[in-house]
Amino acid sequence: MQLEIALATAADDAAIRGLCRREAIPGKITVRYEREPEFSLGCRVTGDEFQVVVARDREHGEVVGVACRSTRELFVNGLPRRIGYLGQLRVDQRFRGRWLVSRGFSMLRELHDQDPVPAYLVSIVAGNREAEEILIRKARKSFPEFHFVADFKTLAISLGRAKAPLDIGVEISPGSSDQICETVQFLQKQGKRRQFFPVWTQHSLRKLASVGLRMEDMCIARRNGEIVGIAGLWNQGAYKQTVIQGYSGWLKAAAPFYNAGAPWMGRPTLPRLGARVRSVYAALVCIADDDARIFSPLLRELYNSARAQAFEYLLIGLDAGDPLLPGARKYDHVLYPSRLYLAEWPNGDHFHEQLERRTAYVDIATL
Repeated sequence: MQLEIALATAADDAAIRGLCRREAIPGKITVRYEREPEFSLGCRVTGDEFQVVVARDREHGEVVGVACRSTRELFVNGLPRRIGYLGQLRVDQRFRGRWLVSRGFSMLRELHDQDPVPAYLVSIVAGNREAEEILIRKARKSFPEFHFVADFKTLAISLGRAKAPLDIGVEISPGSSDQICETVQFLQKQGKRRQFFPVWTQHSLRKLASVGLRMEDMCIARRNGEIVGIAGLWNQGAYKQTVIQGYSGWLKAAAPFYNAGAPWMGRPTLPRLGARVRSVYAALVCIADDDARIFSPLLRELYNSARAQAFEYLLIGLDAGDPLLPGARKYDHVLYPSRLYLAEWPNGDHFHEQLERRTAYVDIATL
């Protein structure tokens, strides 16, 4: 088989989606991240601009590898910086030798040289030893250098019985188009305290409506008329699907017993193998001064709203050191740990060394 590495075209889309259906991400829960009906729709949420690189069989047109490079403005040390993201990496198990990955990174390096940024965020699921071995421990010359940034915790909160709203002195109401200017001002003022929080503008917020997040999907907390917290429900099921392929460890042994008792406990059952998970993201989480007392009623509102829309899980991702994390952990959940890295090619001027010690924030809906 003769392979070529090139930018994807529209003609590659079906083959890329086939690769996503074939290749799963290992861990305690092995999942497939499918991208129906069009792969590029899921790439649009990763940044303002994106490029998709594929490894293609010249003779048959089969795609055996894919990666996405995107860029967007994020707050770094409190100031807007254009930063990249490398993700959507899939490699056919028949070609998981480092040769194919090395050629793919050579192509990504060419794209980087044409449009350089200081560094790229990369997320690697904890337990994916193969990825860590290839990308970090035994990286080749064409690879960027990977520098650890933060442990990240993704919680799949189980949406069981409805819970009583929390009344702690804030008023929560849905967002609306006439609040967009005030919303942007709050997101920028409070978001810049976090590393990698997106630099939202009125234009970029309005664009989110085309990928499943409208202003009406936002919950806005106010105290004495002033915004003190924001969080939204981002449903990406129309173009991104999570499919359970397998359980391992204690989950594999416990799943049948848990599912038998879940209805009596008012909890959703664990998804059966091959099933798509009905989940929704908690996105644009921004709380004044990281006050957990404001976050708690907002999260409760998201929980009840997601449950009312018949979702099974609410997904939220937070830095392991985030003061908001303990509040999310109070809910029944399945934990998906991962590690956040900065990938830098030599012209990045040791960008990772310039980072101030701040809590990281990355919307998992954009990964």
